[in-house]
Amino acid sequence: MDNSFSSPRLFDDLLRCKIHSCGTVQPNKKDMPSDFRPKKLKLTKGDVRVRTRGNLTALAWKDRRNAYMLTNNDPPPDEGNFCDDSKQAVKLQIMARYNWHMGYVDNSDHMANSYSMCRRNFKWTKKLFFHLLDLTVLNSWILLSSCGAKCTHRDFRLLLVRNLIEEAGKSQDRLTPSLVGRPSAAAANVMRLDSRHNQHWPAKSSKLCCCVCLAHSQRRGTMYKCAKCNVGLCVVPCFADYHTKTNL
Repeated sequence: MDNSFSSPRLFDDLLRCKIHSCGTVQPNKKDMPSDFRPKKLKLTKGDVRVRTRGNLTALAWKDRRNAYMLTNNDPPPDEGNFCDDSKQAVKLQIMARYNWHMGYVDNSDHMANSYSMCRRNFKWTKKLFFHLLDLTVLNSWILLSSCGAKCTHRDFRLLLVRNLIEEAGKSQDRLTPSLVGRPSAAAANVMRLDSRHNQHWPAKSSKLCCCVCLAHSQRRGTMYKCAKCNVGLCVVPCFADYHTKTNL
């Protein structure tokens, strides 16, 4: 785990449940060694400082900057200064293994956030829900790819959206009874409200009289009509009222 979660108390609790842990840690966390504070610890490139308590090991190592690790999964390394012939810090085995495992987490977060569904909001529950939904879609794509499918992450998401829309349309068709014979005037009037007929778009026309305004005893000319219904309508608000309200 990364330094947002690691702490000595958490690692002790996990070990009591027989779960070993390893991760970077912030040096000012509670129960961390007092001499690991940034103002107290002066390290040069390649220096390693180790503190142990039972099975728990805290270490500080410097390459380009200070790095702090906490682990109960590895034996404590040796203290000292470890640099190669070119004066470069020798990476600790604990660090190398941590970076190798964390690479999978970083890749997963990067891929899930590439096409994130989440939008800025103030409720953490919504953020968590959409993040878990993104991870679910990502895991589904990984499983599909493991079966030999040649599909990019982006194409998989587009295909998923199309399939969901198609299934929603089929379920709506099953719920809507088919009309037999000539539809009544009331049924024809309801057809303009049916969401399945999605070709209701405003279109330019010669000057017509708005039918919604006429229904309210107002005579108002308009240069627009509904391309599907072929009736004159003001763009705002009559067009939306005509296609969403049962009683005009």
